[in-house]
Amino acid sequence: MTIPNVITIVRLILVPLIIVAIAQLEWLAAFAIFAAAGISDAVDGAIARRFDMRSELGAYLDPIADKSLLVSIYVTLAIVGVLPVWIAVLVVSRDLMIVAAIIVSWLMARPIAIKPLLISKLNTTAQIMFAGLLLAAKAFAVVPGPAMAVGLAVVATLTLASTAAYLAIWLKHMAS
Repeated sequence: MTIPNVITIVRLILVPLIIVAIAQLEWLAAFAIFAAAGISDAVDGAIARRFDMRSELGAYLDPIADKSLLVSIYVTLAIVGVLPVWIAVLVVSRDLMIVAAIIVSWLMARPIAIKPLLISKLNTTAQIMFAGLLLAAKAFAVVPGPAMAVGLAVVATLTLASTAAYLAIWLKHMAS
């Protein structure tokens, strides 16, 4: 168990805390937990690279922690009415589609290694920034104004583009 893996596990533990904070409309706490999770993500990666503490476990845990956090935030923000339900459904559906494709590939004895694509990294970055914007706006009682519509458009576009890219790779793999 490396230090970066411990930090990632702590980030996983933060997920239920942020869900509770959002559900209870404790916006400052939700924003602070989100910020702590973001900082921990940067720190664990930096430590892993700097001190050569990369591990196979970390390669699995880090994206699980990231996706758990983002999916949970989007769903919970939709439940409390901060986000339109359709964007939460889109974000969750993309991740479920990727997981389902991997499972189907394994079941058909045609395993596929899913590697992060540039569009996927851009998508994750946009999702994080938009979630941070919404949590900060709520925490500090600021109306996001046009940033809300722009954020929704960017997240929706990148989520759809990322979904299409992974689907194309998976279909090509399964057809070969």
